[in-house]
Order: sequence, then C-alpha cells, then structure tokens
Amino acid sequence: MNSRFLYLAGLLSVALAAPLFAGDDKQISTTTGAEVVEEPYNFSAEFTIEQAYLGGADVQRGNRKVTDFDEYYSNVQFVYTPRVKFGILRLGAQWERYSFGFPNGGQQLPNTLQSVNSIVGLDTKFSDSILVRFEAQPGFYGTSFDHLDGDSFNVPFVLGGTYIYSPAVQLVFGVGVNFQSRFPVLPGGGIRWKFAPDWTLNAVLPTPRLEYAASRNLTLFAGADIKANTFRTDDRFGDTHGDTSLNNAWLSYEELRAGVGAEWKINSSLSLTLEGGYVPYRQFDYHRTEVRYHHEQGAPYGALMLHGAF
Repeated sequence: MNSRFLYLAGLLSVALAAPLFAGDDKQISTTTGAEVVEEPYNFSAEFTIEQAYLGGADVQRGNRKVTDFDEYYSNVQFVYTPRVKFGILRLGAQWERYSFGFPNGGQQLPNTLQSVNSIVGLDTKFSDSILVRFEAQPGFYGTSFDHLDGDSFNVPFVLGGTYIYSPAVQLVFGVGVNFQSRFPVLPGGGIRWKFAPDWTLNAVLPTPRLEYAASRNLTLFAGADIKANTFRTDDRFGDTHGDTSLNNAWLSYEELRAGVGAEWKINSSLSLTLEGGYVPYRQFDYHRTEVRYHHEQGAPYGALMLHGAF
C-alpha cells in the first residue's frame, strides 16, 4: 500500500467534520416584563479512552527481519469545548502510546512510541452549509517519557471543514501539515452519505466505514482504521542499534486496520465501541535516513473504545 496515503491519514487523524452549532451556552430568558434571568453556565467537553491489542506480525528490511511481535495501543484524549461568540473552542490534552513486544529483538526499532500533546483548536462556520475546523496538537513525540524533551517537540495541525450538501450528504475536505513527516503538507477529504433509512456510508479518514443502525442505540459497522504518526528517537538510539544515523531520527509509523464492530450508545452522552479484524499493513520509516522496515505479515487485532460528549 502506498505510504503517502497512509501518512495522509495520520495527518488528518483529527476529525475534519466540524459539529453543527446550536444556541449559546448562556441563554437569556424573560420571567417578567422587567426581570431578566441568566441561566447557569453549562460545562461542555468530550473524551476518548481507547485500548487495542494486535497479535504477532512481521516486518523486514533487507536481510533484517523482525518476526512475531505484538502491540498494545493506548489513547486517552480530553477536550474542553466552550462556546464563544465566533464558534466553539477546543482546548485539551492527549496521550498516545504504541508498545511493541519483540521476542527476538527489534533490530533497529524502538519498543515504544508515544506522545504527550495539548490540543488547541476552533470550530466555526462560514454559513449554515460550511463548517470549518482548525486544530493544532503541539507536544512531545518520542520513544519514552525519559526522552520527551525539546528535540521531540512538534506542532502538527489540520485545517478542514464540512460542506452540508443536504441532510443526507456531507462533503469533507481538508489539509494536514506536519513538518517532520515525509510529506509535510497533504490534502484529504471524504463523504458521509445516508443512502437508506438504516444505512450510512461514512467514508471519511481516518476511519472510513459502512454503518448499519440495528436499533436506536446499536450501530454495526465494517471498515478501516488508519493509525499514523511521527516520533523522534533519543540522541543515543543509533549508537545502541548499530547505525548512528538513527540518533535523534524522526520515525514515521503507519498501520492499517480492517475489521467489523459494534457501537452501543449507553445514554445520550456515552458510547462504547468494540471491534476486531486484521492488520494487513504496517511500516516503520526513518524517512530522512532511508531506513525502512516494510510489512511482511499481518496480524489479528481487537479494540475497545469509550467515548463521551457532554
């Protein structure tokens, strides 16, 4: 699979579809002809907690082969979403971690990739049909907490939006920017089409899928989940892994998951998603040193995600 396509998905990992706007959080109501009462401020936020396990897989670079390694993936995100005069602010934080188990050694690969970053963004609209989102994720992208320093600081960001063609069709467009990636600026987009009462084609990166509303609170789906990001090794990583060019090197990691799952709407604020399938592609690419470990053998996976919005 083309790595350009996969890395695009990583850059656009922030959802490009901006939410619809309702009224202000602080609403004014009149109880008498002379008295005006301001309703209490409503706290608005969203969070995601995600955990996944990927079974044994293989990658290779020339005669160097890394076999039967598994992966634990963790992602925790919280975003405060206060409404302001010109839209909705997005202020929060995120922790993401890929932990690999290399039973026979990882050759030139780190056993951990992780990031700690803030989230700073804005949802606004140009008209009732055009919604726009800007979001930056400044933070530290490295191989362990011990090496999350100034060298691993990065500020990837996206600018995207949604055009509401009709209640059944929305077009998503955007551009992702990551100056430490192989392709610093990449375009992207997708479409969301409700083509039948219970069926929706949600073909928007990074999780394009076909959805079926089995009931009011249960949605079944089949599709893909594309994970990608860029991380920096420490200043002695290459010394201990046989290639000094890997000291302080930026590593692009990409993986594609294909599977089926179910999303259960617990209540109006919480949803629980369970999915499983196969990982047909992954790649470790030190793109500035021409050291690349490409996919050789895939692996099964299972994932669980809790999402809340209130």
